[in-house]
Amino acid sequence: MTEEIPSPGEELRRIQTFRSEARDWLERNAGHFRADPDGLSLVFADVSDSSHLARGRQWQRLLHQGGWAGISWPTEHGGRGASMIEQAIWAQEYAAAAAPPGINLLAEAVIGPTLIAHGDGEQRARFLPPMLPGDEIWCQLFSEPSAGSDMAAVRTRARRQSDHWIIDGHKIWTSAAHYADFGLVLARTDWDAPKHGGCTCFVIDMRTSGVKCRPLRQMTGGAAFNEVFLESVQVADCRRIGREGDGWRVASTALGHERLALGLGLSRVGGGVDRVLRDFARSRAVADPVARQSAADLWIKARSLAYLGESTLERLVAGETPGPEGAVTKLVSARVSRSCDEVMDLSRGAGATVWDATTLLQLWVPATSIAGGTDEILRSIVAQRILHLPRREDNDKDRPFSEVPH
Repeated sequence: MTEEIPSPGEELRRIQTFRSEARDWLERNAGHFRADPDGLSLVFADVSDSSHLARGRQWQRLLHQGGWAGISWPTEHGGRGASMIEQAIWAQEYAAAAAPPGINLLAEAVIGPTLIAHGDGEQRARFLPPMLPGDEIWCQLFSEPSAGSDMAAVRTRARRQSDHWIIDGHKIWTSAAHYADFGLVLARTDWDAPKHGGCTCFVIDMRTSGVKCRPLRQMTGGAAFNEVFLESVQVADCRRIGREGDGWRVASTALGHERLALGLGLSRVGGGVDRVLRDFARSRAVADPVARQSAADLWIKARSLAYLGESTLERLVAGETPGPEGAVTKLVSARVSRSCDEVMDLSRGAGATVWDATTLLQLWVPATSIAGGTDEILRSIVAQRILHLPRREDNDKDRPFSEVPH
């Protein structure tokens, strides 16, 4: 029996119903959880903010009870099997409601889908159910001091001993590590294989002996990230995700979901543009034609970002899967953030020397060109996958990792 395909009119009505349901729920429930008006929800909470975890768990439980946590997950794993267009609509309405980021967003949007794709039945049964209500918080242990953009060059070592592994290494830029219950770690298990073929992924208990977190102080004065030291951390083989040596494929799945989550949430990046332009219009800087040109440039970039988002939605409605064009959207979003920073400076004038919430937000702006893929890496993606320019020669790609100079 063939499955009936809904008519365009039926699909449109279904999408409109979904949007109304999402909007109504957020209006009723966001309440005191709503993000602050200064936009500091864009900045991860400082590791010293102990109340952040309690507030986050409350909001996560409310999302779960309402059926809005993990909407993209299959129904058999507690989600609602939402389509790509529904995920995009939810992201739009979520940003419009100024709702706060989920405390377990990494587990919900990245690690959970990765375990669904690569974990075995026992792993999915153990780890997936506590994710959506926020009962267990997760972090991602991929980046290292010498393996950031080239993540396949990880040097964290995992050595097998009977039915378990011993992991030693150093991870960096790890969000939520100071309160996470579990982490997905990428480690090297075969030093004689090429760098992409000698890695394996594991789940580690962040409270295991040998796991040490240290906050990384930023120029904002706070510490939103951590570096994590792994010293003889023992991990059972049953917590290996995928086959030994197949870690890069598992990590690539996680990175793909991370970029998709960033893409769906891009409306947050430009969400404060209207407020920035209103503040500019009320300031003395509006009399300066050069300053007005900067404001106009911000408006143009913000509209470009909106049009890119609409184009993505059109492709999703047509059943297409987002491709490398997402790199363009991420690049534009970073430019919007930098332009916002410039116009805020013009609006504040001498007041820009005052240390306040806006100052913290401005100090955070440079991170938008790094998080979720640096501008340089994204330009390479655009050059190779959209413009079809030749790839850079990589002489180390097929060499045993033990022979690659570091």
